[in-house]
Amino acid sequence: CETDWTGDSAMNPTDLSEMLAEGTKESHDRAENCQFVKDFLRGRIIRDVFKVGTVALYFVYSAMEEEIEKNKDHPHIAPIYFPVELHRREALARDLEHFYGADWESQISLSAGTKPYVNRIHEVGEADPVLLVAHSYTRYMGDLSGGQILKKVAQRALKLPASGEGLNFYQFEGITSHRGFKQLYRSRMNELELDLEAKQRIVNESNRAFGFNMMVFSELEEIGNTSKEEVQEDGFGHGHAELIQEGDFNKCPYYAAKMAANGYPTYAFQLAKTLVGHLPCQVALAAWVAIFAGFTAWYLL
Repeated sequence: CETDWTGDSAMNPTDLSEMLAEGTKESHDRAENCQFVKDFLRGRIIRDVFKVGTVALYFVYSAMEEEIEKNKDHPHIAPIYFPVELHRREALARDLEHFYGADWESQISLSAGTKPYVNRIHEVGEADPVLLVAHSYTRYMGDLSGGQILKKVAQRALKLPASGEGLNFYQFEGITSHRGFKQLYRSRMNELELDLEAKQRIVNESNRAFGFNMMVFSELEEIGNTSKEEVQEDGFGHGHAELIQEGDFNKCPYYAAKMAANGYPTYAFQLAKTLVGHLPCQVALAAWVAIFAGFTAWYLL
């Protein structure tokens, strides 16, 4: 069996990873319950909105990875510096070329909803690099967990090629085991020499990152509401509210899967019980267990 990523059977409540998991629950719940995320998980995706969302991600990751590169020797960044395994900018550039063509760079621009997020990343990279830990954790850990189910939903809803064109963002060629890498990342994060006050500031910044993501979701939802393009009807994806009712627990399966992958057996039991007992989701059970047992959030673009 796999070794617990904390290094012992009891989790330390002052570990940074534990503080982040506890301290961002409410932010995660708010993010996952917004209409844009619910519709996405149900497979109700408008192609033009997905393209704009990919543009937003490109600007966010360009900013984050630029600041991480500048601070790669910083004592709080160096231990979690994994450019080969994690960096997404180039993958997003390939996706944008797929959607917009070879001249994609001339067709995209930083949106009003994404600009505050990008500005904040540059601000902390320049003035307070330790807070990049919050942004890195919030985005990358979500990409390795919840982002994987979003890939499946988007691929079906948008009828994207099985070979992965348009979905390079979700492909981590440098990582053989998502679960194993997340354990490594969290253990490195827990080993950072930080006092309690610094850890709390990272938790606060992570909540702020959730807020920025919510701004992007709101902007995308508004674009979707004004689009004349027809969306895929319900039929694939995952019924969020429906599953909550069936499972009778206060966190959605998305969150339960995230927590299960992070090493919380109670959530693993809840997730399995809900999915096995819910016929439409039995078909998707393998995908949830294999590649989604874990998003964070968020990470929901």
